[in-house]
Parts: sequence; C-alpha cells; structure tokens
Amino acid sequence: MSTLLYRIGIVAYRRPWYFIAPWAVVLATIVGLLAVYPPHLSSEVRIDGTPAQNLIDDLAEKMPQMAGGQGIIAFETENGSRIDSGENLNALLAAIDRVYTSDHVIDARAVLRQEAAKGMDSPTVRAAAATTPPDYSSGATPLELNGQAVPGVLISPDKTSAVLQFQFDKQTFELPPDTIDNTVAAAKFATAGHDIAVLPSATMVRMPDIVGVGEVVGVGIAALVLLVTLGSVVAAGLPLVTALTGVGVGVGGALVVSHLVSLHSLSAVLGLMIGLAVGIDYALFIVNRQRRYILDNNMSAAQATGRALGTSGTAVVFAGSTVAIALTALAVVRIHLITTMGIAAMVTVVIAVLAALTLLPASLGLAGERICSPKARQKAAFARAVAPSRPTRRVATAWARMVTRHRFLAATAALIVTGLLAFPAAQMNLGLPSGASYSQGTTQRESYEVIKDRFGAGYNGALIVVADAGNRPDPIAPTDIAGLDHDLQQLPGVTAVTLGAVSSDGRTVVFSVVPSTGPTDTATEQLVHRIRSQATTFAGERHVELGVTGFTALGIDVSARLARALPVYLSIVAVLSIILLSLVFRSIVVPIKATVGFILSILAAFGATTAVFQQGLGQQLLGFHATSPVLAVLPIVATGLLYGLAMDYEVFLVSAMKEAHAHGQRGDDAIIHGFEQAARVVVAAAAIMTAVFAGFVFNDDPMIRQFGFALAVGIVVDAFVVRMLLVPAVMSIFGDSVWWMPRVLQRLLPNIDIEGRRFDLESTEAPYAQHDLVAAKS
Repeated sequence: MSTLLYRIGIVAYRRPWYFIAPWAVVLATIVGLLAVYPPHLSSEVRIDGTPAQNLIDDLAEKMPQMAGGQGIIAFETENGSRIDSGENLNALLAAIDRVYTSDHVIDARAVLRQEAAKGMDSPTVRAAAATTPPDYSSGATPLELNGQAVPGVLISPDKTSAVLQFQFDKQTFELPPDTIDNTVAAAKFATAGHDIAVLPSATMVRMPDIVGVGEVVGVGIAALVLLVTLGSVVAAGLPLVTALTGVGVGVGGALVVSHLVSLHSLSAVLGLMIGLAVGIDYALFIVNRQRRYILDNNMSAAQATGRALGTSGTAVVFAGSTVAIALTALAVVRIHLITTMGIAAMVTVVIAVLAALTLLPASLGLAGERICSPKARQKAAFARAVAPSRPTRRVATAWARMVTRHRFLAATAALIVTGLLAFPAAQMNLGLPSGASYSQGTTQRESYEVIKDRFGAGYNGALIVVADAGNRPDPIAPTDIAGLDHDLQQLPGVTAVTLGAVSSDGRTVVFSVVPSTGPTDTATEQLVHRIRSQATTFAGERHVELGVTGFTALGIDVSARLARALPVYLSIVAVLSIILLSLVFRSIVVPIKATVGFILSILAAFGATTAVFQQGLGQQLLGFHATSPVLAVLPIVATGLLYGLAMDYEVFLVSAMKEAHAHGQRGDDAIIHGFEQAARVVVAAAAIMTAVFAGFVFNDDPMIRQFGFALAVGIVVDAFVVRMLLVPAVMSIFGDSVWWMPRVLQRLLPNIDIEGRRFDLESTEAPYAQHDLVAAKS
C-alpha cells in the first residue's frame, strides 16, 4: 500500500493535469445535470414497520384523499381587531378560497358538497348525523357563512385569529417544487392591504438551505486555522480546494441520484458536513507531512509529496476506511432512512479520500517548491543546524509533561468534565421537530405560538384516529361510529373530536382528535398510549380495529424504534473499535482505552445537546430560543459519524507515541515525544471540524442545527478532553505495559503498518531518485 501510494504521489506531482482533468470533468458533468434536473429531496421521516406508518400506508390504499400532507395556515390581525367581520372577513374568505383552489390542494368544500348531494346514501352523511357535534361553547368556533360552517376553518375565542387546516393530494415532499410557496403566496395575495399576518406552520416548511451564512463562516474559520497551522497561503488553500471538490462530487452526485432513490434532505446536509470536515483534515495530514519532509529533512517538493502519500496517505486510507465502515454499519439497524443517510455520508467520505490521494498531490505538483516559503526554509535550516535536539513545539511538550506528571489528577479531571456534560443525557427525550423547534421570528414559530395561545397547543398537532371494520364484511354501523366518537371525547387530555371522513364503502372512519397539550408534550404521548391500550376494548364494544397516527404518534414510534436500535449499533461500533485498534497497535489497553474515551465523548455530546435543545440552557449564547426533544435520528447517526472521527485522532496521536516507543524511548518520554509530534496537527484538525460543524448550528432548520451542535461538541470533547488529556494520562498510568499483548495474539494478528513506518524506514536506504525513476516508469 505505502509503495503504491508513493508512486501515485510521484506521478501525480509530475503530471498534474492527468489527475486534475478527470475531477474537473466529473464535477462539471454533475453541475450540468443538476442544472437540468434539480434535486428531488424528501423531508419525510419514514420508518417502515411502525404502527403509525403502517396505518398511513393502509389509509393511502383505502382512502387516498386522506393520505396527503397536511397544511396549516394561521391568520392573525396585527392591530387586535376582529378577523370575522367587515373587510377582515372578506380578506379571510378570499384567502381561504385562493388556498382551496390552489394546485394540489383538496377543496374540502367541494368534497362536502358532493357527499351532501348523495343524501343518506353517503356513509359520511349518515355518520355525521349519528355523531354529536363538537362542543364549541368554551373554545374555538367554526367560521360560518350563511349559516353553514366553512370546512377546515376555526376562529379563536378572542376573534382576532383564524386557523385553516387543509390537505394536499400528495405528501408534502412529493409535491412539485414551489407548490407550498405558491399556496402561501395565494393567501398572502388575498390579504394584501389588510393588517392580517399569514403564518404557515412547520408542516409547510420548505426544504432547508444546505449552505447558509453560518456554514460559509465555518469554512472561513477552517481556512484561518489552516493558514496558522501551515504558515502559507498556498499550503492552506490546497486542502480547501481538495475538500470542496470532493464535496462537490460527493454531495452533487447524491443530489443527482435523488431522482432515482428517495433521499432525505438531511442526508445531503450530513454529506456536506462530513465531506468538508474529513476532506480538509485528510488533506491537512498529507500537506503537513510533506512540509515536514521539506523543512526537517531538506527534501525536494517532489520527493516529499511521494513520501507524504506513502506514509500519511496510508493513514488517511485507514482513517477513511474506518469512517466508511462505521457509516455503512448503520444498515445493520434495518431502517431505510438511517441506511440512506449512512450510505450518502459514506460515499462522500470515500470520495474525500480519493481526492486527498489523487487531486491533492496533483495540486501540490502545480504549487511546486512554493509550498514552503523561503522564510520557512531558512528558519528550518537554522533550527537543524543550531538546536537539532531542542523541542520545536514547546507548548505541546509542556502540556504533555504536565499531564504525565499529574497523571491521576488529569485523568480524574477528564472524567469529571465528560461526566458533567453527559449527565443531562439521562433525561433525553427523543422526538421529531415541531413548530416549537424553530427559532423565534420564523413564520413556523409564530404560527405555532398563535395557534397555541389563541386556540390551544393541541391544534398544532391533532391526532388521527382510524377505525376499520377489519375482517367484518359489513360497514361500520352509525351507532358504533357515534359510540366511538363519544368514547374518544371522554378520554382525559382530549379537547375536541371531529369526524374527518368515511370511506365510500363505510368500512373505514377517520377522526381528528385534538389533545389539550402540544405535539411533543409528554401528556400527548400518554394520550396516544392510552388510545392504543384501549384498542382491544373498542374492538369488542364498537366492533372496530382502532389505530392512531399523526405527528405525535409517528414521533413516538420513530423514537421507540431508534432507541431500541441504538444499543445494538453502539455495541457493534465498540466491538469494531476494539478489533481494529488491536490490529493497529497490537495492544490490549490501547483499544479498550480508546473505546471508553469514544463512549465518553458520545455521552457528553448527547448530554450537552439535551441540556441546550431540550432544557434550553445557554440558548441565548447561540442566538435562538426553542426547546424541543432531541431529534430521534440524531443519537444513532451521530454515533457513527463521531466514532470514525474520534478514531482518526486516536490513530494519529497514539501511533506517534508507538513510533517513539519503537525507537527506544520508554515510559513518559515516548508519550511526550509522540504527543509533541502529533498534537499540533490533531488540534488543527479538530479545530477545523469544530468550525465546520459549528457553522451549521446557525441554520434555520432545527434538525440541521441539532446535528451541527452535537457533532461540534463531540469533536471538542473527544479531541481536547479525551485525546489531549485523558489519553496521555492513562497511558502514563500504565507505562510501557500499555503496549503489552499476549504472545498468542501477537502470533495470530497481522502487523498492520497504517502510517507506512516500514516504508519510511526502508526508503531512507535507497536514493530518492531511484524511487522517482521507478514511479515514473510505472
């Protein structure tokens, strides 16, 4: 592997355009395809096999008109005047008419007229006649026109607000582009010139912007870190160019494929996050090694490029493979949504590795000897001549000496810090984002607040209760429908029950149940469990099979499924970690220590995310105020991402210590020397990843925001607490026994040279020109 990568590095350096041209062609092709075929992303959080999802799929077959996406628009007068009279009423009716006549919106008025025309032959009319109308005496009331209620419209008790609930003919992610925006624009057009705010809910949110101001700032900070670390504009620019090209190909390719495979919008964002982070880091490792060969060993840029690929390039292949394996292992949980996220991120990582091994050395060939400035060369030559044995990285050396001197105190401090951060994770609630998850000032949050304050929190997420005749051949009797309606209204925590629709054969009935609490409240979750627990009773008394779906029910089922899958996946990752690191370091202590450190980092990330997003601690510092459950898919996906990144730091740091030990240094001397060699690049890599991930914290989409925060915290804790503090302290505690492994395992396990140390050693015995000649001929 090392020799092959060395030869690729030499050839790419000598003939750069042979490598750059294919990347440019692929990238241009992807851009052209996206211009002709815009990406088709989904916002659906779908997990097959859950009760709520099965009910939606069943409903789509029996009553397609009820299976479309839901739309909610709140209207509020800005001056506190009544919305149900005068010009405001005319504007509101015009807005309702425009919404109902918009493309892909089901006109509930026309549906009711059709059913009314059938008279008692209509199952819906017969069911409506048997059920008791909702009690509006103490709450919201329907908007009436000429003595008839306008379908889907309620007026708040203070008469200043209205809410319109309607359905699209498809799920929102299946609608043509701009459908939702055009529907909202139609309502705003009708109310223009009136003091009426039009507030679409979170159910009508458009796809998030993949790149925003925060993300650009994060990349800018990463560029600054590169400049400080490498000390050259040319050297700092190459990792950025390499990473952006890899992301363009990886994420762009995923967007092109979205026309063939269902791809969640979060998959593209995660691909962008991980692609930028590892793309910059992997390129940094190689460029840093090349510069060290030039400055410390006085090599030419061509020789140094080949040697850097032969050594650090091998480590990049191992690191990238580790991340790719961890992400691919997400398929083990057998959840399509998680699998596609993992595969999209994995492909982006693989492309980032390929870019670092081909595009980067070609770019180094274009840069030539300019990769190191004359000033840097003079400074390095002076250091070699005057003080060859003096530590060149004094801060890292001083830190390592302090940690090893106070090893027990350092280890205890690391455990206390990670423990305090992880503590809130014990109260972590999983769920899906609602309107309350959006920042103040967004239309989604304003709509949520208006509906909660004027109508009740439950109107932001009504439950859908479906009664089905099951194996019974007859339609559901109107008396059973009326009895079921009454039973649901009597349940604690129910504000209102409304008959939604009845299938044409009378065998399926849909109710809308409005809880007294919000979509993500614990009381609403308890109501869902209460209805499901009484399904057997309803089956016996009302002769129906009962199910619950809707936003809250979906959130409960998704969270429960993912919560069960997380321990399984975490166990797989832990075993994988121990096996891989045992092969790399031929040690028992190092793999266990590294795995425990990774678990501490994961728990700290979960705890901090819970404290900030669920409990609201410190949100003002981040510029938002929105408490919500932790995103259900976050723990398991973040585990895969952080595992791969944490192992990168472990490998680059501990392998330097192992190398020092192999060259005769013992005990703390080996730890300090290895730390001195690797700490600078590990700190720079962690700072870059933190900057990239932190940029996504300021995205308007609550899902992206949570992922950015969790990954940024995970990287900070893993790099600066676990690897910089806990790792040298624990290794100092164990001393040289940290490298012990039973002889039986030493004979059985292969000796993997992930950083090309043997190649590095062997190549010093042969002239570089000979290597160049062999590489050129190949």
